[in-house]
This record gives sequence, structure tokens and C-alpha cells, in this order.
Amino acid sequence: MSDEQLNRLAKAAGLSIDWVDADGRDQRVTPEVLRSVLKGLGLTAENDSDIRSSLEKLNATNGDSSLPPLLTLDQSSALDLSTYFKPSVGYVLELEDGSRHEGMLDGQARLDPIEKPGYHRLEIDGKTLTLAVAPHACPSVESIAGSDAWGLTAQLYSLRRPGDGGLGDTLALETLARNAAAHGADALGISPIHAMFTGNSGQYSPYSPSSRLFFNILHSAPQAILGDTPVRRAIESCELADELKRLESLELVDWDAVSRTRQCLLRALYDDFATGGNAQRADFDSFREAGGEALENHCRFEALHAALLGPEGYPQHWRDWPEQYRTPQSTAVEEFAKEHAEEISYYAFCQWLIARGLERAQTAARSAGMKIGLISDLAVGADGGGSQAWSRQDEVLASLSVGAPPDIINRQGQSWGISAFSPWGLKANGYRAFIEMVRANLAHAGGMRIDHVMGLMRLWVIPAGAGPNEGAYLNYPFDDLLRLLSLEAWRRNAVILGEDLGTVPDGLREKLADRNLLGMRVLFFERDNHGTFKTPEQWPSSALATSTTHDLPTINGWWQGHDIDWRIRVGQHQEHEKPAQVEERERERAGLVRLLREYAPDIQGDLNDPQVLADACGAFIARTPAPLVLFPVEDALCLLEQPNMPGTTDIHPNWRRRYPGDSATLLDDPRCTRRLKILADARKQTTGNNIR
Repeated sequence: MSDEQLNRLAKAAGLSIDWVDADGRDQRVTPEVLRSVLKGLGLTAENDSDIRSSLEKLNATNGDSSLPPLLTLDQSSALDLSTYFKPSVGYVLELEDGSRHEGMLDGQARLDPIEKPGYHRLEIDGKTLTLAVAPHACPSVESIAGSDAWGLTAQLYSLRRPGDGGLGDTLALETLARNAAAHGADALGISPIHAMFTGNSGQYSPYSPSSRLFFNILHSAPQAILGDTPVRRAIESCELADELKRLESLELVDWDAVSRTRQCLLRALYDDFATGGNAQRADFDSFREAGGEALENHCRFEALHAALLGPEGYPQHWRDWPEQYRTPQSTAVEEFAKEHAEEISYYAFCQWLIARGLERAQTAARSAGMKIGLISDLAVGADGGGSQAWSRQDEVLASLSVGAPPDIINRQGQSWGISAFSPWGLKANGYRAFIEMVRANLAHAGGMRIDHVMGLMRLWVIPAGAGPNEGAYLNYPFDDLLRLLSLEAWRRNAVILGEDLGTVPDGLREKLADRNLLGMRVLFFERDNHGTFKTPEQWPSSALATSTTHDLPTINGWWQGHDIDWRIRVGQHQEHEKPAQVEERERERAGLVRLLREYAPDIQGDLNDPQVLADACGAFIARTPAPLVLFPVEDALCLLEQPNMPGTTDIHPNWRRRYPGDSATLLDDPRCTRRLKILADARKQTTGNNIR
């Protein structure tokens, strides 16, 4: 078999055969890995005959001559339609506002520039398509929040309030937003709140959701929407008062118990809601109607997932369901929906509660003085066995998982066990799944952080059962996705942030910057291999600044080498490696102290004290040219433990740690208050200096 033919197929499929790793070294995907990845894309390549057939299949699926249902273009730019139409063909353009314009393609078959952003309808030569006209860039942080913007980031599940039943909810989020705004914060970034598997409480990582179109119903605060009386009745009918108090007292979230109690309460509340003459019924009905097919399919999936259990009585992957239920459009699914109408209505009720709660939280944040308010977090993918993959099968890669090759964050590489969009499926369906996902995550927020933003350009895809180093990069229609993001952000007047840590392809950061899509810089990473940290003026003005992330140690944990101890404890490193790691950390600590003494000289106290160090780190990142500074609540409180340790499951309590106080007053500890004031003052002082 010819490697040349194999490489031709791989390139036609959008795979990068050659790439550069995080250390700047050239890498090439082996033929064996290429064949395995191609098979995962549905393109067999075991021999020359297979390759010819796969190329024919690919050309038929992805032919350049077929007119897609949606094309993207930039505002004020001509659109070349010569691939699809002849010159001088007449057309009718109906703008989103209803106005109609007639015209003719020019001699090169180009459409005249369109000045107004939006989704417009083009009728031409007997065909109809949508034109997504994007503004030149996303709204900038400066245009919304000024030049000294800063905020906090928090893990939603970690929040506390009296009566929360052991898990952070939208009421706790409201109170934290008000508390943060009182300290001067412009934004509050929160962990992903995507819909999880209601029938599987053991899967609770917010970055492995069932669907990125809907929300995790366990985070709802029903009393905020329905009032206290129905909730009290539900607690009494479920006999849960003592259990809720027990869960509330725990230091770690007990996801299994929380899931059981919350679902008992939600079902009791729904029964009461459905049978009573509830004044909010009209709002619920309106919400359900507006949710349309996407909401209906998600609720049907939830009901099917609970009903179609495996032989041992546990929920199973939808591909293991009886065949007639594996597609949402089937007659069997329609019949199931009719027979289980109340069950499906229950799941819609749960989505209504969480959506209205998030809406309240954003309103509370803005009303309290935040200029941006909530910043949602968009996971890079969703579980292949979940609602989104079932509902949008033509637009999802079913047989490949997403991860990362070995890089500076994880030298073993990562396999995240989640599925991503199919580049061809997105184009063929007019980017429907992408657009609805972006809209869902901007619906109740003033901004959105995109996890692993490199996925807009390329994703490291791995065949089932293979290791992280046995994958390849699959390329995506980057320009189209950036235009759609810019358009949706413009429509919502929202800021867009992108987590660009790891192996970053050439040109990505420049294109993000051109669109006002902020990258991300982390204090601990902004240094060289000798422990020399970058000075403020060496930080870019095209990225937000932060001290750490949920996957990294806190300032306190890093300073004390707590993360080194954890990596040994979970088996990622060996005990005999500790002395060298401690020695390296000592060099890094010395480098950080040198930096802070020069660029945070007004901080009083001993920098060897983690509390003082956290003050200085906050002041330092505030003085960088970053348009936005986001300070994690963990560092604002100078906590020791980090929320998540990548590559671990049970040993480290990932996604379970709770904050030490009530969200309404969480930031009011004198040390935290001092730290946030130092940060806010440093932002104001930096606004007018030469660094900016």
C-alpha cells in the first residue's frame, strides 16, 4: 500500500500528518495511526482499494460543487460564489430585519458586500441559502467594562448558602455575584453548567457533559422560582430534612446522595406544579415552546436514558438501546414520547427551573454593578453517549474521542473521553449544532470562556481504546467558526475568552486577537525554564491574566509544593523524583519573589507567607496589560487545594471541594477584602501608565 495515497486521503479528510509539539519539535503521524484515525472517521484505509473507495466517499460527502445551506462572510466584504454560480446571475437578498434587495453577481460571480451583520436569506438561481454576515470582531472588554476590568472565577458546585442541601445552586450564585460586585468586580466566571446524565450520578465532571445545549438540573434553586412554600412541602413529602442538613455540612460534595435528594425534590415539585393551578404555568409553557425541537429531544433522551436500562439495571450508551430508539426522528421515539408525556414534561420543567435561575443570577450580577456579569464556560466536547450526540448524530464524531498530545500541562498527554463536532457534519447542516450551542451558553451571561479554544482550528482525535499519543490533529473550518462566534457575541454584546494553553498552532493567537477574542495567560506559566518570570510589559494585551486555573495548584498550594505531594500520592510521579522537583520549585519560588519585589513593591509583609504572596500575585497580574484580570476565588481566599487534578479519578477529590463559607459573605474575610482591594487599586493605577 502506498503511503502517498494514504497521506492523500488523510489530507483530504482534514488530518495533519505533520505537526509541531509543545517543545517546538517536528512530529509526523505514523501510517498505522493514520489508518486507525481514518477508520474512526468512517474512512477505511487498509489497502489501496479501500483508500480509493474512501476518497470517493469523501468527495461525495464533501464535494466543493454542492451548495451548503449556510455560508459565512465578513461585514463589508464581497462573497465569491464562483464555485456555485455563474457570473451575472440575479438574486434576491432578504435581510434579517425583513428588508429585501435585488441585485446581480458581478463578472467574477461575487456578491456585493453586505453592511449589516446578521443571518440573511439569499435566493439565487432557484436555490436558497443563509448568509451569516459577521462583524469584524467580538465586542471588546474595554467597550463593555472599561480599561480596568477585573473579576473572579468560581466553581458553582463549591458555593454554599443556608439550606443548599450540599451543592452550589443558582441562589448561591446570585449572592456571590452581589458579594463580588460589592468588592468592585466586573465579572464572575463560573465552571461549566452543562446538562449531565440525570440517571448517572457517578459522572459529574462539568467538562464531560451529556449536552452543551442545556443545563445541569441539580444546580437549580426551585425556591427562587416557585417560592419557599412548595419547596417546604416537597421536603416534607420526601422526608429529606435531616439528609439535606447532613449533606450541607460535608466538606466535599456527595454527588450520589445530592443527585438522589435533588431528584426526589424536583419530582415532588413537578407533581405539585402539574396538578395545581400554578400562576407560572404560562411561563413554563412559553419556555417549552421556545425550546423547540432541541429541548424536546433532550427531554426525550433523558426519559429514554432512564427507561432503557442495561441487563444489570444501569443506564447505558444510546448505541446499546434497541435499534428503533437510536435516532430521535424514529416512529418508536415518537410513540415513546406520547406514552411518557408527563415524564418528558418533568425534564422540561427541570430545565425551566435552572434556566430561569441562571437568568436571575445574571440580572442580580448586573443590577449589583457588574459591567459584564456572569461568564459561562463552554466545554470542548460532550460525552458520545449523551443527549447532544444522540440528537445531532450527523454533526458529531461518534468513534473518536478528543484529547491532547503530550504538552507543558501534561507530559503524558490526555484523553478526555468526549466527542466533538464533525467538520463535514457542521458544514452540511449549516453549523446548526454550533450556533445553537453558542446561543445556549450566552443566553444568561455577559461573556463566555471557551475551553481549549484551539479546538476551533484543530482537535487531537484519538481512536477508541488508543492512548493519547496515538492520535492526530483534525482540522476545522476555523474562519467560519470565528465568524459565527463574532456574530453571536455581537448580538448579545458579550465578551469571548479562549483558553489557549498547551500546544498552540501557528496563527491561532493572531486570528483570535484580530477578532477581540481574548486568550489566556497564567502567572505560573509566564516564565522560562530557568525560573525567570516575565515582567508586566512582556505580557500580551490580547489575553486575560489570571493566577491559576482549576487544573493547576493554587498560589498557596504551589508555594508549599502541595501539588508535588499530590502527584506522587496519585501515582503520576515517584517518590524518588521528589527531591529534583522540590529543587526546581525552589528556583521558581525564588524567581517569583524577585519579580514581586520589583513589580509589587508596595505589598507589606513577608512574601514567604502565602497570604502576603497571594496579595502580591493579585497586584502583579492586575498591573499587566491584560484587558481583563480574573482572580480565582481559591486564590482570593488563599486556599491550599485545587479543584481538579487532571489524569486522576478517585484518589484526588476532583470537582467535589466546597468553599469555606456562605456565598453572601464569602469574600468579606478581612484578608480577602484587603486582597481584592489591592487588586482593584492596582488595576486603576495601571490604566494610565505606559504598560497600557
